[in-house]
Amino acid sequence: MLDGSTDYDVLIAGGGNAALCAAISARRAGARVLVVEGAPHFYRGGNTRHTRNMRCAHDAATETLSGPYTEEEFFEDLLRVTGGRTDEVLARMMIAESKEMLTWIVEQGVRFQPSLGGTLSLGRTNSFFLGGGRAMLNALYRTAEGLGVEVVYDAEVVDLSIEGMHFRSATVRHAGKDVVLRAKTFIAASGGFEANIDWLKEGWGEIAENFLIRGTPYNRGTVLRMLIDRGVMQIGDPTQCHAVAIDARAPKFDGGIITRLDCVVFGIVVNRHAERFYDEGEDVWPKRYAIWGRLVAAQPDQIAYIVFDAPSLELFMPSLFPPVKADTIGGLAERLGLEPEALERTVAGFNAAVRPGTFDHTTLDNCRTEGIEPAKTHWARRIETAPFYAYPVRPGITFTYLGVKVDRAARMAMGDGQPAANMFAAGEIMAGNVLGQGYAAGIGMTIGSVFGRIAGREAARLVSSASQSPEAA
Repeated sequence: MLDGSTDYDVLIAGGGNAALCAAISARRAGARVLVVEGAPHFYRGGNTRHTRNMRCAHDAATETLSGPYTEEEFFEDLLRVTGGRTDEVLARMMIAESKEMLTWIVEQGVRFQPSLGGTLSLGRTNSFFLGGGRAMLNALYRTAEGLGVEVVYDAEVVDLSIEGMHFRSATVRHAGKDVVLRAKTFIAASGGFEANIDWLKEGWGEIAENFLIRGTPYNRGTVLRMLIDRGVMQIGDPTQCHAVAIDARAPKFDGGIITRLDCVVFGIVVNRHAERFYDEGEDVWPKRYAIWGRLVAAQPDQIAYIVFDAPSLELFMPSLFPPVKADTIGGLAERLGLEPEALERTVAGFNAAVRPGTFDHTTLDNCRTEGIEPAKTHWARRIETAPFYAYPVRPGITFTYLGVKVDRAARMAMGDGQPAANMFAAGEIMAGNVLGQGYAAGIGMTIGSVFGRIAGREAARLVSSASQSPEAA
């Protein structure tokens, strides 16, 4: 049970990767730490539960990474996917700090394994968690609790007391009671607002009703909204987010990684009119998979269909749900609810535009189309071998980028640009500082780990200095 009579050094809202990295970092620095997780124990951890890997710079191959990934290459990849919409100072700092995370995170009990195969092409750049995100999360919880971090579940922050630039207390609803918790510092690591459909509609309009939420239903943006309303500087675009194309048969919330589809590069993607609308082979999949949610969102009824044939069936990680199957393109269209002649016409036109090449899904090969719009610039093969398959897909929102502005110390900025006295942020709630748009696989975990560690360290340092100078807190 929560005890409102206890004064904590660091109060952390959230229970995922960013929150735990902050908690461990602060506790190792000697601070008394309380983590309040809004979800019940089984659903703890926010979107971390559904992750597989993190992207960190490194200078040489390791037991689980096939080669070096320099800071400059990491930054160039970030610039490419964001179109330059990133805070360069914070981004470069994060990338530099990420090099230490591969060692630090292992010291906290997390283990890595070699990269998965298929379309991911991440063996050199991304470290995969042994056992996935849930195993990674459990390791961090074991370490945090072993160090003496206190954790309370089903504990939702419902109010924040902020005077000027100072955090004073948080009201937390737990076991049917509202408890006021005082702390010398506050770290917001409670995610974005992707599970708040009404908030999504403020940016996207009514089409947000057709979005599926890949991650936790508990990320409703409650803490984010309170921080903005109480004078913390907002950053980011409310329509920018990590949005991928996921199986349209997935549940509204919490479908996770098993509903994601990585087969776009092996076929064509058509809308409800059976028309293609984007280059399926623009770049390697980890640098383009997160644009497909937005692309599908722009289509009629926010639905599309990935169409491919028999030779491609086992080249990718499938969805939890089986693909729709038929012996003819026309039969496939009927099962999808599409106009058979329209899909047959689209497939025939695509097949006629395919030029000979050497297919290699691990690199930007020379299999392409000519004389068709949109072009398919790589991995273009004729769709002609029965049986034929398709997956229906909808936009799957992982997390939103609208958040709070922070500095190099992970300290929040107030509306006038001045740093808050004792408030920090880490993870998805501040990801918009680095991700103005776009995404590359594993960067979300990098943001959470790096800024979480920094936030915990800096909060503990502030508490320590406040013992000699009370006004500093």
